[in-house]
Amino acid sequence: MKIRVFCFLALLLSGCNQEKEQEWKIVWSDEFDYAGLPDPSKWGYEAGFIRNNELQYYTDTRPENAVVKDGTLLLIGKEEQYESASYTSASITTDRKHSWTYGKIDARMKLPKGQGIWPAFWMLGQNIHEVGWPACGEIDIMEHINNEDILYGTLHWHNQKHVSDGSKTNCEVSKYHNYTIEWDKEAVKWFLDGVQYHEVNVKDSINSTAELHKPFYIILNLAIGGNWPKNPDETTRFPDTVFVDYVRVYQKSKN
Repeated sequence: MKIRVFCFLALLLSGCNQEKEQEWKIVWSDEFDYAGLPDPSKWGYEAGFIRNNELQYYTDTRPENAVVKDGTLLLIGKEEQYESASYTSASITTDRKHSWTYGKIDARMKLPKGQGIWPAFWMLGQNIHEVGWPACGEIDIMEHINNEDILYGTLHWHNQKHVSDGSKTNCEVSKYHNYTIEWDKEAVKWFLDGVQYHEVNVKDSINSTAELHKPFYIILNLAIGGNWPKNPDETTRFPDTVFVDYVRVYQKSKN
């Protein structure tokens, strides 16, 4: 009897230890518990006109567009003449600084609303500089456009051509929410405030999703205009701001 009890307890403890090993653990974060420009050891900048026929000029190390105040990152879109643009904004990224293969990627954010306003929290494959887009893959953790009360989460990759798989859910984005993905060898899953609303199967690189098993880096940006939301109009208010409480990356010891 003692041997049976001992074996049962040993099995139970072993199971507990395995479960504990699988818990999410923070491997990187920015809590924005400082003041000034975003931490240069964690973030770099995109600069200029980048993509999607957007109207803003992304500025580099300019506190008028990207600054940390009172424990919060502010990404600020402004209507102003700068270079050849009528708008400025910021896009900060961990490109060439930090990237991850698999994990739980989470941010607590409050978003602006307005015609032509396009905030996003997303990821690109770190090999984009070698293979280009969409062969590098793209994970849109959160996108929002215009005045909608709708949140979008989408996966992009290359399968003979550009393909995507996305979904949307209702969300009052002008309040703080947690925007999250959980990504492993099996799937990419999207969550709003801990509630899952979409999932894409990537197991065994199904449907040519091999790029989803390589390192990705994070981007936070506020776009103005572009192919999807179209241009601002007389109802759009500037300046407008994305507020980011924190960004956290978790991983498990076994993925």
